[in-house]
Amino acid sequence: MDSVTGGLQHLHSGKVRDLYALPDSRLLMVASDRISAFDFVLDTEIPDKGEVLTRMSLWWFDQLADLVPHHVLSTDVPEEVRGRAVVCERLEMFPVECVARGYLTGSGLLDYDRTGEVCGIALPGGLVDGSRLPEPIFTPATKADLGEHDENVSYAAVVDTVGDASAAELRRLTLAVYARAEAVARERGIILADTKLEFGRREDRTIVLGDEVLTPDSSRFWPADQWEPGRPQPSYDKQIVRNWLLSPESGWDRASGEPPPPLPPEVVERTRRRYVEAYELLTGETF
Repeated sequence: MDSVTGGLQHLHSGKVRDLYALPDSRLLMVASDRISAFDFVLDTEIPDKGEVLTRMSLWWFDQLADLVPHHVLSTDVPEEVRGRAVVCERLEMFPVECVARGYLTGSGLLDYDRTGEVCGIALPGGLVDGSRLPEPIFTPATKADLGEHDENVSYAAVVDTVGDASAAELRRLTLAVYARAEAVARERGIILADTKLEFGRREDRTIVLGDEVLTPDSSRFWPADQWEPGRPQPSYDKQIVRNWLLSPESGWDRASGEPPPPLPPEVVERTRRRYVEAYELLTGETF
């Protein structure tokens, strides 16, 4: 990577992406093959993952272009990162993870089991892991630093952070994107259970969809024909990695605070296959 980006100013590295400043005030965003689980970036990479995520995001940005502008300006990038990098515009990013949920699982399920609510939204009684919600809900979270947990927050907290008008528009856009994507995925036999979006703002105050969008890293995709509320659902994402890390085979104690061990080759290959399968099913393209 240094040979490509050695002359560029490194701005930020997240769990998966690295961000560099280009001389003309635009940004180069590079998706690596890194994979994270339980707030750790693992030592093992998943081959082709960065390219799968980049191609999938580009496909979705096209599907959503009439709903909200996006930050990608060009895919003309240095040869060494071609396929897994984009040139994008510099935005003032909102300090909010914009999450839409159509189904109850993950941290939303934990909140519901504890309080009967998710992010202050009261839900009907009797829901279980994988239940479809009466209607999709906006369940924002704070953006955490690397190695920290995102924390679910109420809509009122978003208003306090970004103001009434911006909060209302973030909620509207998040639910509009989810509704479009959920319908597209359903046509292809996939349930979009939830998704996390990031938005920024141009100098003229236009709100723009940034980062990545609707990939297995930021969304839960489930095979529709295997959906069965009351249990964890099979999924097109890194659940294979999480399951192995929590199994006796890994020998890792999540409560220890120690980083997880390297992944065995068969877990790496199965995870890569799952990402490629999600890409091909959703886009109809061959990877």
